[in-house]
Amino acid sequence: MTLPSPLFDRLRLPVMGSPLFIISGPDLVIAQCKAGIVGSFPALNARPQTLLDEWLHRITEELAAWNRDNPDRPAAPFAVNQIVHKSNDRLEQDLATCAKWQVPIIITSLGAREDLNTAVHGWGGITLHDVIDDRFARKAIEKGADGLIPVAAGAGGHAGRLSPFALMQEIRQWFDGPVALSGAIAHGRSILAAQAMGADLAYIGSPFIATAEANADPAYKQGIVEGRAADIVYSSLFTGVHGNYLRGSIEAAGLNPDDLPEGDVATMNFGSGGNQNKKAWRDIWGSGQGIGAVHAVETVADRVDRLLAEYQAARAELAAKAR
Repeated sequence: MTLPSPLFDRLRLPVMGSPLFIISGPDLVIAQCKAGIVGSFPALNARPQTLLDEWLHRITEELAAWNRDNPDRPAAPFAVNQIVHKSNDRLEQDLATCAKWQVPIIITSLGAREDLNTAVHGWGGITLHDVIDDRFARKAIEKGADGLIPVAAGAGGHAGRLSPFALMQEIRQWFDGPVALSGAIAHGRSILAAQAMGADLAYIGSPFIATAEANADPAYKQGIVEGRAADIVYSSLFTGVHGNYLRGSIEAAGLNPDDLPEGDVATMNFGSGGNQNKKAWRDIWGSGQGIGAVHAVETVADRVDRLLAEYQAARAELAAKAR
């Protein structure tokens, strides 16, 4: 599989930093791109809507300045996540702002729209769509998405139930375009494993919560550092769609993580008012199952360097085993 060039030829590591609701902002995105991985953020993190223009201005200008000063190590491209759910009453405004700044990559979630993909292609960008199974993957490509983000079991936030092995196997039987695999990837060897399964990129979120540049509560960052796979709870209560959350944050909200009622998808709200009644993402903290590989809060640059070293060591080890 080949990635669109020159969009991805500046990557030091085959990784996309996933868009983290509330947590991802310009500081995190710029640091990720400078470190050599794709940085991303949800458009809805910029509140009020007019702030999105300021964020894109800053990201574009700072990365351009970095490229001028570092021609031998240019920044990776960045991406903006658009929630294509009917409750997102900002979608058209946000898309227009992205068109103004010609955002290179648009990540779409919770809905695929042909007109949105056409609009992004109109300014030269590409679209990658979140999917949890093969049926949704086929629909996304039919509607013009350029690539896919299979969100497998163990991913942080909204996540599917399928094994990444099964999901990648089914998708690669018919699709040879760009794929970024999501699901408990927090170590360099897992990045290599994602490629072995047929993915072009690893889609990594939770480890970047525990970074200096992330807009997260210090207790949230520490929860990632101290947490393990067994500390992750899969529930639909908080947004109406199943997702993975830190057990400690659920307990802190006065709820029993082992006895949560089912949520109602009708309560999902990504409009201008957000989803504050349930306090999802703000007080109930999303996390993937891979956080056992995260041992400290550090800078994005240090985290990417660590992932790169682990990835290179895993490649060498695998090559030795193959011999």
